[in-house]
Amino acid sequence: MLLQIGFAPSIDFDRERGPLPWITVAPGASYFVNERGQPWTPIGQNDAISWPELAGLFRRRDLPSVEAHLRWLRAHGVTCLRLMLEYAQVRHRYFERPAGRFVPAMVQLWDDLFAMCERVGLRILLTPVDTFWMWLHWRHHPWNAANGGPLGSMRQCLLCPATRELIKGRLEFAVRRWGGSGALFAWDLWNEIHPAHSGDEVGGWDEFIHDLSSHVRGLELQLYGRSHPQTVSLFGPELELKPHLPMRPSVFRHTDLDFATLHIYAKGTIDNPRDTVAPAVAMGDIVREALAEIADGRPFLDTEHGPIHAFKDRKRTLPEAFDDEYFRHLAWAHLASGGAGGGMRWPNRSPHVLTAGMRAAQKAMAGFLPLVDWTRFRRRNLNDEVRMRHFHAFACGDERQAVLWLLRRNALGAGGRVRTDAVPVEAKVSLPGLANGEYRLRGWNTSAGAVVEEQRVQVSGGVLRFTSTPIVADRAFAIVPA
Repeated sequence: MLLQIGFAPSIDFDRERGPLPWITVAPGASYFVNERGQPWTPIGQNDAISWPELAGLFRRRDLPSVEAHLRWLRAHGVTCLRLMLEYAQVRHRYFERPAGRFVPAMVQLWDDLFAMCERVGLRILLTPVDTFWMWLHWRHHPWNAANGGPLGSMRQCLLCPATRELIKGRLEFAVRRWGGSGALFAWDLWNEIHPAHSGDEVGGWDEFIHDLSSHVRGLELQLYGRSHPQTVSLFGPELELKPHLPMRPSVFRHTDLDFATLHIYAKGTIDNPRDTVAPAVAMGDIVREALAEIADGRPFLDTEHGPIHAFKDRKRTLPEAFDDEYFRHLAWAHLASGGAGGGMRWPNRSPHVLTAGMRAAQKAMAGFLPLVDWTRFRRRNLNDEVRMRHFHAFACGDERQAVLWLLRRNALGAGGRVRTDAVPVEAKVSLPGLANGEYRLRGWNTSAGAVVEEQRVQVSGGVLRFTSTPIVADRAFAIVPA
């Protein structure tokens, strides 16, 4: 029997602007809008309720500092945090104890956080469990049969009927308590779904996703008359490690899900970077491959990336200046290749927070976003269709607009960063796919967050051709009808 905690959530809002509007997928486009039809892009990162910047929530130890931090994030262009309802790295953050009984201190924590996000204007991508630490610390988890739960092994987690009821019960509690809030961006119904959770098979994944999805969506429609977007995340390297298992249809094309997500940890480039360019190229390649798997044009985004192997296994925190550039390059490779936003970094730093330079990069990307009409952008990836000397090209477009990011080739310094003293060079660009007509092209400095060049360009024969002003390291371009 699930225990319903006997106090009401405190969802607050700005009395002048009203409740925070809900987010949905843009009709006929590959990005997100709010219910007023305004574009909304997820810019943010993974956070956790026990990490330094949110630690003051627990037992209400320091709520003012947490809210001040959230307001600072919002001022730096951050729109979204990805969070786990239960982050099991430490034992005193379990959402249930025993299984099926929700911990009052944890419910209060989430009441406070949702109220803050409503006031500040931030949104949460919420997933019910942290499967990574749940697996590693299984001996302590309340769902473990040894602790009075129903589940003998995490290897049967997706197959056990009693555990399924606990998962649905946890989601139902969250829907009833916080699902009416616009601060909830979307549900990641299961974090890093994995063959090991289902006896090393994936045949039951579609049914598992459908059961959770229909339960959540049906309850939201009943209670609120609408529903939040849904996804299920996957540890991306599993697609390469287990190519014999048909994971792609469930993750990229499941008919119940609204958008697709991966955790992008490409081996040797993104997970343990030696320079800041190869990871960007890997990100671009993976986004292109993911978009090719999506049949209906739904949004796609990375919801975890970062130097996980360097930090977790090799015990190495990247030098801050290097990490800032690596972060910025991955973000722009993701956006320009057709992902929604800049992807969501898992900090993998000590302490476990993003740097000031990373926040500056997020603010610069937020400044670029209004240059494109995301509400009508049904992009396709064009990375391989744009080739040139001197630069790696990352691009996406449809018949009326495009996004392009150019990253300098062959200009790495001794520390693996792109040299800022390299001789600037022009980029001669040919970008296909646009309808004939006149276009406005604006070049964006991704570090300073400012327009640095502007041109009017005529497209004929379906190809846009232009020559940029000289570029030292990188530049993004927004291309829209004039």
